[in-house]
Amino acid sequence: MSNSSINTSGNNCTYSSVITTRVLPVAYLFIFIGGILLNGIAAWIFLHIPSKKSIVVYLKNIVVADLLMSLTFPFKILSDSEIGLSQLNAFVCRYSAVIFYLNMYIGITFFGLIGFDRYYKIVKPLLTSSVHTVYFSKIISVITWALLMFLALPNIILTNQNATENTTKNCVTRKSPLGVQWHKASSYICVGIFWTVFLLLIIFYSAISRKIYHSYRKFRRNSTLTREKINRNIFSIMFVFIICFVPYHLCRIPYTLSQTGSKFPCQSRKNLFYAKEFTQFLSAANVCLDPIIYLFLCKLFREKLYQKLHFKLTSDETENSKSRRSNTT
Repeated sequence: MSNSSINTSGNNCTYSSVITTRVLPVAYLFIFIGGILLNGIAAWIFLHIPSKKSIVVYLKNIVVADLLMSLTFPFKILSDSEIGLSQLNAFVCRYSAVIFYLNMYIGITFFGLIGFDRYYKIVKPLLTSSVHTVYFSKIISVITWALLMFLALPNIILTNQNATENTTKNCVTRKSPLGVQWHKASSYICVGIFWTVFLLLIIFYSAISRKIYHSYRKFRRNSTLTREKINRNIFSIMFVFIICFVPYHLCRIPYTLSQTGSKFPCQSRKNLFYAKEFTQFLSAANVCLDPIIYLFLCKLFREKLYQKLHFKLTSDETENSKSRRSNTT
């Protein structure tokens, strides 16, 4: 995660700035505190919600991923602040950074699965399929974790080289030749995962919006509130993707090439490094925004949170809750 010294062609390109060593670590401290508090509350609420719906299963996985991702921030803060020893930098390169990216892409994948789940339940509600079942969502959750862990594990195993004093923070210099190639390949795969999920979310939510619009025109009286809620849910997810993840994934490939190639001059590598650090911070800030999305996406989460905080539900939510309970009965 921390690369304030770049050396890919044998020439040192060492640099540091107030922004990367002072400003960003303080900013990370704030999102660490916010992420732990908000996701801790979310985890506590979800512990009281049974996994009887696919969306609940997927959201629980995102909470776990966000908590694990948040726990990597203190190591990045100490490393970037140049407070930690070289052993800390080695730990960040070998373990902490890998865990950060692993959980970021797990969260992204599960948001894609939520979009897929919403698409089938809203656009094709009459289509009977195993994708509607909680059993399927649990199986796909295990597969998602297993595949992404398989992709990440070699980045831990192959980061096994001793860096020189001038390149202790350059994670690429700690990788074996095979490790550098795997790093490049896994970076391309992860970027591909993001853009695939992002494109699918656009397709899914466009179809959902069209479905809701046609329903609104047909049954204008009863569907206004539903239309507004679903549009709000769609907006919240797409907002997080565009603000948090799109900027980072626009610069990740050029940055990876600057790490592993020798054709980039020092100034270009510096600029790409600064761009990567800032956009990576935006990606990390996602851990504070996800719990807000849970309020929009999951009625059970919202109701349980209000209940625990002794807040009153709005009249519409109370009506929906009663209706749902009566249907269950």
